Amino acid sequence: MARADRPNIVFILTDDQAIWAAGCYGNPEIRTPSLDRIAATGVRFENYFVTVPVCSASRATLLTGRIPSQHGVHDFLKGPRALGADPRTFLTDEVCYTDVLAEHGWNCALSGKWHLGSSSLPQHAFSHWFAHPRGAGFYNNHDMIRDGETVTTSGYVTNVITDDALAYIDAHAADESPFYLSVHYTAPHAPWTGHPQDIVDSYDDCAFESCPQEKLHPWAKVPKGSPFAASSGLSDNMGNRESLKGYFAAVTALDLDVGRILDKLEEKGLRGDTLVVFTSDNGYSCGHHGFWGKGNGTSPVNMYENSIKVPFLATHPGVIPEGIVQSAMVSEHDFMPTLLEYVGLPPPDTNLAGISFLAALKDEQASGREQVCVYDEYGSCRMIRTAQWKYVHRYSDHPNELWDLVNDRDERTNLIDDPAQADRIKELRGQMEEWFDRYVEPDKDGLAYHVTGAGQVRPVGNKWEDGTDPFDPAVGQPPLGGRAP
Repeated sequence: MARADRPNIVFILTDDQAIWAAGCYGNPEIRTPSLDRIAATGVRFENYFVTVPVCSASRATLLTGRIPSQHGVHDFLKGPRALGADPRTFLTDEVCYTDVLAEHGWNCALSGKWHLGSSSLPQHAFSHWFAHPRGAGFYNNHDMIRDGETVTTSGYVTNVITDDALAYIDAHAADESPFYLSVHYTAPHAPWTGHPQDIVDSYDDCAFESCPQEKLHPWAKVPKGSPFAASSGLSDNMGNRESLKGYFAAVTALDLDVGRILDKLEEKGLRGDTLVVFTSDNGYSCGHHGFWGKGNGTSPVNMYENSIKVPFLATHPGVIPEGIVQSAMVSEHDFMPTLLEYVGLPPPDTNLAGISFLAALKDEQASGREQVCVYDEYGSCRMIRTAQWKYVHRYSDHPNELWDLVNDRDERTNLIDDPAQADRIKELRGQMEEWFDRYVEPDKDGLAYHVTGAGQVRPVGNKWEDGTDPFDPAVGQPPLGGRAP
């Protein structure tokens, strides 16, 4: 049994779940009673942002507390090195919070998606390794990797991941040392077929008013001729009720399994000894703004709120107050220092961009966060977001954006060409560039690579340079090599 100052940690991460896709965030159409249960017994953050709106890069930031232009993962990973048996990985020189936890006695376990280099072998101090071999995949009878060996599983992959997590809790419930358990679902990532039919059918009469199918966005990516296109998550799903039912069903199905995890902790008497965190790797649009997808659902990539804003819930009875709604501005790169401070450990000296939001997590005076800005990057696209303003700058030939999020919450009126905003734009751009200058590592700078949302095939940085293209050469422009005016 873990001591009060050394709690167990269960970290639940979903894939492509937008902030709007949860009942506790105000959506009356989607059923998420378990997420609502976490919110009711803990804290719900209204303004939690990923650092980059794509999966692998976001996951790397969560684990390291560093931005893409520090850790070098700038896109989703693809190809043999990212997914196969190649032992080389993408975070070789990074310190992950699991490394720190394990060094101080936590037993670290992974059940589900890794997608940060080869899934074949345990990495970064995970002693239990049950990993999805890819970034996503079909939802039934999927192969998994257990400690280097491929195992064929039967059944719905969300249930398979949960079953392994529950078995791990059973095996370690009585341990003297605490455990850290990552439960990483592939849901609700495409494809939106193969989900439990009774849950799919339960959305037959849903109006889906929370997902307006708008006129196709001029930048929307629409795949052509791909056998996977109908379930790709891109804009050919526009107006497709079956896609909407599948997305909603994937969320409800994973929510049921979140409930199983909470029930297991209570059954084992561990609920009061365990911090439970729930979040997603990036947001998603299901027709909003006229496209289906996340940051790379458009070309150029986008920084819409639906792409960068995700749910973040946490519960720990007796430590985190119940029923708190927290409005503090929080970024994904703040999570590592927060988690380590929560368990009384210092963060590594790796020029972390984030600062702990522990005070906000416990609903205490969150000093130092009143003027927090959020910064994002995705290749040559960078963003600064304040409580009111969002400035998006593309260091290429694509247009920039300025949004007044107080008076235009849905980002409909781009003020970038408004002469009255010229000074504001100059100030925001200067503040943004000063911040990135403080943290970017030159050999991993996203501005030096043509990241287009088509995938990353190998690590970047001087250590790995061999003259080949680390990103998909079939899509995109030549490397920018630095800032454009």
